[in-house]
Amino acid sequence: MVFNQTIYSKMKTLVLFVLMFFVFGCASYHDRITDYYQRVVSEDYSGAVNALDKNKLLQKSRNLLLFNMEKGRVEHLKGNYALSNHFLNQADLLIEDQVIKFGDVMAGLFLNSMSQSYKGEEFEIFMLHYYKALNYLYLRQPQEALVEARRITLQNYELGDKYNNKTTRYSKDAFSLNLQGLIYESTGNFNDAFIAYRNAIEVYQNAEGGLYYGVSAPDNLKYDVMNMAYKLGFTSELQKFEKEFNLSFKDYQMSEGGELVVFWENGRAPIKIEENVFFSLVKGDSGALVFTNALGVVIPLDFGIAGTTDLSDVHSVNISYPKYINQKVPFTNGRVQVNGKENYVLETINDLDVVAVSTLNERAGKELGKILTRLAVKKSAEYAVKSVAKSNDNNAVLEGVGLGLQLYNLLSEKADTRNWQTLPAEIKYTRVSLEKGVNKLKIELQNANGAKSIQEVEIESNGKLQFYNFATMK
Repeated sequence: MVFNQTIYSKMKTLVLFVLMFFVFGCASYHDRITDYYQRVVSEDYSGAVNALDKNKLLQKSRNLLLFNMEKGRVEHLKGNYALSNHFLNQADLLIEDQVIKFGDVMAGLFLNSMSQSYKGEEFEIFMLHYYKALNYLYLRQPQEALVEARRITLQNYELGDKYNNKTTRYSKDAFSLNLQGLIYESTGNFNDAFIAYRNAIEVYQNAEGGLYYGVSAPDNLKYDVMNMAYKLGFTSELQKFEKEFNLSFKDYQMSEGGELVVFWENGRAPIKIEENVFFSLVKGDSGALVFTNALGVVIPLDFGIAGTTDLSDVHSVNISYPKYINQKVPFTNGRVQVNGKENYVLETINDLDVVAVSTLNERAGKELGKILTRLAVKKSAEYAVKSVAKSNDNNAVLEGVGLGLQLYNLLSEKADTRNWQTLPAEIKYTRVSLEKGVNKLKIELQNANGAKSIQEVEIESNGKLQFYNFATMK
């Protein structure tokens, strides 16, 4: 009996020691890539690349998608467009080749989603196409950029099928459709450009209040869809848009210098943190078991995970769930002046802060159901072993197993706090007219306090539609 008590006492000490190690050693994904992240924000891109290559977490196979996304992003910021697309194409292949592996499923079932291969957020995949398309355009490879434009269509179809084209879900990406139209127009595919612009307009029109994930239809987009309708001779479509937009279209001939689309990537994407949420397992109105919390949230039991497990002894569970924290943007508005003449306002085209938070909330019910059921099954097994141990006065082994299960349940529950963290918080854009030769652009940005920052850049015209993007992170 003394021997058994000694074993039990030692196991309790071990449990406490490991728990203390877990509490003080646990860190979010953001914490574990801080060195890289801060170097990017400080524009130390070479140092950021070195930090990425040395980061053991990002070298793990389950995080290779994130590694390639981040590598592609930082090389794009460095202006190494071919190398950027090398890594972004690797990321693209990982997304395309995603298959549900047995080991990955088991890791999600018995450990947590953080232990599974990162598959990317839906909006992150659209941003992948954005950077790849810009890289190809800068490398003067328009055909490859067109491939990205066509893949945007496929990605939107996939989203639409997944969410049955519900206007209350992220079933379309208006930003990518707008980008698609610009790519088509820049390569002379006016009919395809018109369809893409029109599809983007319809997304805004179908959204409640005309606001789609924090963004209303940009004036530039309204002009572009009317301009394409005019060029193609779609008179009825043009008149329809004039009425819907309450605008009168005037024929505008592109200047000899052509035009430039300026994308401003402002701020930093939200950070994912871990939040603890307490739920009770109770019988619902229909008699079936459901999870509920103090806020009145009701989540059904996932029978695909629970199976025939007896959960009668489980009354409450405390889980870890990811939550986005938005970061303050460095500037609030901006404009572009060309050759000391006309000013063009930069309009919001993509609010990634809103998209990230909203899409996480949209899938919260399904995700919580899986997590809660998984944890309830774990706790049921833990209680069952402890119950058997109590009924045996001389069974320190079972008591140890019960403690082990308790420890395992505590340590294995972890929220998935991974995301493509160097994406911008928002993207604004405008379309400006260029003169022949070298054009001097003055980009004036303003923060919430009214303080201004001025950037100057020279763009040589080619008589066509060109692109330029820049980032502000602090």
